[in-house]
Amino acid sequence: MRIVVSEFISLDGVVQAPGGPEEDTDGGFAHGGWSHPYFDPEVVGGAFASGLERAEALLYGRCTYLTMAGAWPERAGDPFADRLNAMKKYVVTDTLGDAELTWNNTERIPGGEAVTRIRELRAAPGGDLAMMGSPTLVRALLGAGLVDELQLVQMPVLLGGGKSIFPEDGVKRPLELVSTTAAKTGAQVSVYRAAERG
Repeated sequence: MRIVVSEFISLDGVVQAPGGPEEDTDGGFAHGGWSHPYFDPEVVGGAFASGLERAEALLYGRCTYLTMAGAWPERAGDPFADRLNAMKKYVVTDTLGDAELTWNNTERIPGGEAVTRIRELRAAPGGDLAMMGSPTLVRALLGAGLVDELQLVQMPVLLGGGKSIFPEDGVKRPLELVSTTAAKTGAQVSVYRAAERG
């Protein structure tokens, strides 16, 4: 299974709370919902829809899982929502118990086992293991060399600080640009894969 990460990201590398003001206010973050003015249904929406079509399962950190589980089950009848709701989901958490994992078809991965278990999933046959949000988990997986593809939806805005997906460990990680598509809103969808280290 390929691990494919899709993120809304600002020009200064922030991925925190793109969807709404109360999504993630950690650190006093006050710009929640910043992606909305730049969302383009055709280019941005199409990129997420096609990524979901290739995915066999979803992988989340705790916070993103809780946000998604609180939003999507009630949207039954929409093809995108129906696909999300039906898919296998993995959530990395030490604080949520199995009784709190109420979103259909969810399996818990303990935090201390995350890298080992995700490496095993990646080695198994199957379609893509798709990730959205979950910056702490994405950062750990990038650091461990377990991300096969990054789809960055870059919005033309500077946020001045917030959560990032990129490791700050001094390691150089070359990427290859696979494709890029610009939206009329100024958003740009760029797909990257790991390149040979140079």
